[in-house]
Amino acid sequence: TAVDRVTLEIPRGEFFALLGPSGCGKTTLLRMLAGFEMPSEGKIFIDGVDMSTIPPNKRPVNMVFQSYAVFPHMTVFENVAYGLKFDNVAKADQYGRVMAALADVKLDHLAERKPDQMSGGQRQRVALARALVKKPKVLLLDEPLSALDAKLREAMRFELAELQDKVGITFVMVTHDQDEALAMAGRCAVMDRGKLMQTATPSNLYEFPANKFVADFIGSVNLFEGTLEVDEPDHAIVQSEELGGRIFFDHGVSGAGGEKMWVGIRPEKIELLKREEGATPPTPEDAPSGCNVTAGTVRQISYLGSESIYEIDLVNGRRMQVSRPNLSRWDQEDFTWDDEVWLRWHGDSPVLLQS
Repeated sequence: TAVDRVTLEIPRGEFFALLGPSGCGKTTLLRMLAGFEMPSEGKIFIDGVDMSTIPPNKRPVNMVFQSYAVFPHMTVFENVAYGLKFDNVAKADQYGRVMAALADVKLDHLAERKPDQMSGGQRQRVALARALVKKPKVLLLDEPLSALDAKLREAMRFELAELQDKVGITFVMVTHDQDEALAMAGRCAVMDRGKLMQTATPSNLYEFPANKFVADFIGSVNLFEGTLEVDEPDHAIVQSEELGGRIFFDHGVSGAGGEKMWVGIRPEKIELLKREEGATPPTPEDAPSGCNVTAGTVRQISYLGSESIYEIDLVNGRRMQVSRPNLSRWDQEDFTWDDEVWLRWHGDSPVLLQS
């Protein structure tokens, strides 16, 4: 089953992202919205009208493909005007609409240029203008930035988000790039094996994932299995043999005592401290003694410029990842390979996860 009982509602004017690994069903869902695939069950409504059996050319949608699909033998102006000709729009009206669409994507000064004389980012804007000129109710974007290099892709994220805000059209974008989705979309739907795992704002997806899959797919996370020991209205404690200690939550978790559960802790929420032999574990201020702290040894370091990633082997053999921002030029020198360290985190850092 490519798409398995997916139900969602996208408000008018929203920038919405379908996010997930290859083969999760996101592109099939996009193709159903476009009319290239017909659902075997269920209905698709656009602006309150059932589109389930309406052919693609009769739907109020346009699509921007991963490869842009601009016509190389036509000028930029002719590419953008192409759809208007099929709609029998008068030539006098075509010019104004095409130039307005090109102005929206900052290409009105290149109207007479051919696509092969343009950069990848400019060709992508031509494809956007060609889709927007017909004033669709929904613009569908299939991996729109994947063909661009990293620097240009980052710049185009902001431009695409600004464009959507300016034109006010509903954008539905498919991507497997989590950074792309989180940076541009107002809400994201995470899919796996045809099912909808969670729909939320980017910050809620990251900070409050619904399950292990979402936590692991969105960003990096340290996952540990544990047993619920204490569950009070204002705090909870999970014992984790995998972590080698107790995990304190500064809120209740509504679970049954003795229940097995998963705990996720993001790498950037963990503090790294030097460990002296025989020293007492430095419990964070908001947790009971002995909670939210464990010991380990630095095994790998990845310097990424703005931050450094540390792979820490815990005393019980598990590995944990910690990220630290390089606030000064010398921060990366604070720790080195084989350093004995403490890892600690606050009570609001861990999140409880369904399997």
